[in-house]
Amino acid sequence: MSNAASLETGSRRSPAPIPLAEGLRIYAIGDIHGRFDLLQELVSEIRRDLERDRPERTIEIFLGDYIDRGPQSREIVDCLIETPPMTDERICLLGNHEDILLHALDDTSAMTNWLYNGGGETLLSYGVKVRGFGGESSLIELQQGLRAALPGSHLEFFASLRRMVDFSPYLFVHAGIRPGRAIEDQDPEDLVWIREPFLHSDADLGRIVVHGHTPAMHPEVRKNRINIDTGAVFRGCLTCAVLEGADLRFLQVCAR
Repeated sequence: MSNAASLETGSRRSPAPIPLAEGLRIYAIGDIHGRFDLLQELVSEIRRDLERDRPERTIEIFLGDYIDRGPQSREIVDCLIETPPMTDERICLLGNHEDILLHALDDTSAMTNWLYNGGGETLLSYGVKVRGFGGESSLIELQQGLRAALPGSHLEFFASLRRMVDFSPYLFVHAGIRPGRAIEDQDPEDLVWIREPFLHSDADLGRIVVHGHTPAMHPEVRKNRINIDTGAVFRGCLTCAVLEGADLRFLQVCAR
């Protein structure tokens, strides 16, 4: 268990034009990136929050990027697969790092991209040593090692991850959506990869988009989006947005 400090912010009014369905509370968890220690701390905070007051229906939504850069990717995936949800329902979304891993299984150029973006730490967590990846043969060797080391349940987990989930007035995605395009017409790649023009758009997006993907010093609350990637692997802070009715608050754990 990490030596982490917890933080809970006071409730504020959400930027959503209408409240969430009555009796529903959603816990949205940002990018974890191999920091299983922080996830364990945040799980404890969420459980304490539920013990204080539990509404009729609760849902936990993980926004993707469970793996890479941090040291404990495998442990996080094991946890999400094997442990029961803290709430009534667990929903796990696809992040761009899970997307790269899936492509890396069959494409050596994607394997190179993955390794440059923290995939080596994930390989190590699965017991695959990275001795260098300059040539095609070494990339193929790493692909073979990953296929052999990746449990079938983990591959099934990655392949089954959803790209978005809609609980009006909120839309939950990993990266964002493209302004000016209807939700049902969004490009699946944008949902896990987009930054601009999404991040600087002030447009009405049809929903308040709850996302991660782009690290920030603190949770960002804008009139059309809420960003809860607070750099678990870079700053040591993992954040959860708690949405209920017209209210928004945050649970956060930070390594000391």
